[in-house]
Amino acid sequence: MKKTILLILLISLFSTSTFFAQTNEPIRIGVFADMTGATSSFGVATTNGIKLAVKEINASGGINGRKLKIFIEDNQGRPDTSQIVVRKLINEKKVEVIIGDAASSNSLAAAPIAQEAKIPMISPASTHPKVTEVGDYIFRTCFIDPAQGTAMAKFAFNGLKLRRVAFIAHINSDYSKGLEANFEAEFIKLGGKVVSKQSYSIRDADFKGQLVKIRRSKPDAIYIAGYYNEAGVIAKQARQLKMMMPLLGGDGWDSPELWKLGGEALSNSYITNHFADDNQAEEVQSFVSRYKAEFNDKPDSLAALAYDSIYVLADAVRRAKSTGSEDLRDSIAATKDFNGVTGKISRFDLSRNAIKPVVVLKLNPKTSRFVYNSTFEP
Repeated sequence: MKKTILLILLISLFSTSTFFAQTNEPIRIGVFADMTGATSSFGVATTNGIKLAVKEINASGGINGRKLKIFIEDNQGRPDTSQIVVRKLINEKKVEVIIGDAASSNSLAAAPIAQEAKIPMISPASTHPKVTEVGDYIFRTCFIDPAQGTAMAKFAFNGLKLRRVAFIAHINSDYSKGLEANFEAEFIKLGGKVVSKQSYSIRDADFKGQLVKIRRSKPDAIYIAGYYNEAGVIAKQARQLKMMMPLLGGDGWDSPELWKLGGEALSNSYITNHFADDNQAEEVQSFVSRYKAEFNDKPDSLAALAYDSIYVLADAVRRAKSTGSEDLRDSIAATKDFNGVTGKISRFDLSRNAIKPVVVLKLNPKTSRFVYNSTFEP
C-alpha cells in the first residue's frame, strides 16, 4: 500500500514538473517575409515591427509567464519559397503560430500548409480576400482589398471630384487584381467611368507604352494597382510624358524606397493605407518614438501592422491560457475591441478579416512623407 501511494506521488510530481516545464517554454513564433527579393522593404519593416513587439512583451515578463521566441525565414518574395519555408517552420522549428506575409500571393501559397497543420497563421498585411478563405486557422490584422478599393473610389469620386479613371496593374498579382476590381465596381456604382485598363508583368521596367495608351483615353486620374517598386517608376515615366493628373494607389506603395524611385513625380498622389505616423493619438506617437529609438527610422504601415499582429497574438494567448492550436484559433477569432496602433479592430468577421478603418494619405515628396488626409470607417 505504501509503495502504491509513493508511486502515485512520484507520478504526480513528475507530471506537475513536466507541466510547468512545458508552460515555461518559450512560445515559438514563425515568421516568413521577403528579406532579399523585390519587395524586401516590406520584409524588413515587418520583421522590425515584430522584433519591437516581442522585445517589449518579453521585457514585461512574457505572456502567462512564457517568453516569446521568433524564427524568421526569408521567402525571397516568392510563393514557391513561401511554401518551403513555412513547412520548415512547422516541421523543423515546431512553431505554434505563424506571422506572414505582406504580399497576398505569398500568403495564399503558404496558407494551405498552415491550415493543414492546424497552425494559426496571422497575416499582417495581405489584403486579398482569398487569403483567409483558405481555412479557419488563417487570420489577418489588416483590412481587405474591398475595403481599401471602395474607400479610394469614394475618395476619388466625392473628395477629388474625379469622373474618368484609368488603371495600370500587375497582370499576375492577386493584390493588383483585387484592388482594380473593387475600385472599379465602386467607382462605376457612384457614377464614374473606367476609360482604360493596362497591365504589366513582374520584369517590366518600361511602362511608357501602356501610359501612352492611357493618355489617349484622357483620364482625370490613374490608379496604379501595384507595389512601391513599380509605382515609383510608373509615376516618374508618367510625368515625363506630361501626364500631370492625380495618381492613386493602395497600401503597397508604402515604403521608403518609393521616394527614391519616384521623387518629385509623386506629387499630386494619394493612397489608401492602414496607418498614419502623423496621427497625434498618444498610442501612435508613443509607438513611433519607440520604433525610432530602436531602429533609427520611422515606422511605415508594414511595421505597425506587424507590431499589432504580435499584440493581437499576445492578447489571444492571455485569454486562452494556452497555445494549443484549437484554443489559440478560437481565442484569436474572439478578439474584440482591440486598440492597436493601426486603429481599433472591433472584431474579426466570419472570414477572420479584421474590421477596422481605412485612412487616405497624400504624398509629399519634398519631405518624403505620407500625410494624413481622411478616414473611412468600416
